[in-house]
Amino acid sequence: MTDLNPSRHPERPPRGIIWTDLVPMSRWTKAKELMLPLPWLLFSLTLYGTSLWPLGGIGSFMFFLCALRLNHEAIHGNLGLPRSGDNLVMHVLSALMLGSNHAFSHCHLLHHKHAMGPGDCEGKCGHMTLPQVLIYGPRFPVDINRAAWAGSNARGRRRILIDWSLVIAVITIALLTGSQVLLLHVAAMSVAQCLSALFAVWITHQDTHGSGVAARSQRGVLARLAYLMFYHREHHLFPKVPVSRLPVLADRLDRSVAGYASRRKPVIGWLEPRRFRIEP
Repeated sequence: MTDLNPSRHPERPPRGIIWTDLVPMSRWTKAKELMLPLPWLLFSLTLYGTSLWPLGGIGSFMFFLCALRLNHEAIHGNLGLPRSGDNLVMHVLSALMLGSNHAFSHCHLLHHKHAMGPGDCEGKCGHMTLPQVLIYGPRFPVDINRAAWAGSNARGRRRILIDWSLVIAVITIALLTGSQVLLLHVAAMSVAQCLSALFAVWITHQDTHGSGVAARSQRGVLARLAYLMFYHREHHLFPKVPVSRLPVLADRLDRSVAGYASRRKPVIGWLEPRRFRIEP
């Protein structure tokens, strides 16, 4: 059994865990991953064109969640695409999500490098309370873009500019056409961007700094409803493992690493099956 030192911080990948077999992706798996946000986008846009338009917000929320997962995989090169393909995915998602995903990519890689430390511009909201992160939310995308622009080279800045050109084009088309469908999508994505600090960072990192645990990790129904994005501790330890394979990795860590399961911090403990619950 692999030993895990509970005093170590930040948490490091335990030795002896087999994980490289989880990395390769078949063509079908790649296709499923690339298409993951599409049904929710079509669902929301369809409803926005009907009298049931308020229900489209559910589709927009789920689209944003799936798009975050797809963008996250592109950032880490986990889609089995050449880097040019990853960049194309991030550009397309930037237009649809109304934010620069290359700016987020820059800061997310720093988040992995600095692990909630002083150089982690993304993870700083993980130190906040819930009211604080809700108030900070609208400023979060601004801070991410400012930090990414300041820290990027010419190529990185060019990609950020392409992202924002696409965002401006989508907003301009929505305003000029007056399309209810597009205007409601723009409104929904604007709200989602303001809440991204909460859902993309805080919920998986709050109360973990100094705990010796890299991030929170959920099991059970909530983990599946969140499209496996709540297996975040496992992601931080092995970022090259695709999100779709993180449950397998988590099971290996639970079974093979002494103290791993007992030290886990769930996102919402009472929503886990009893067999996974951690006694306080």
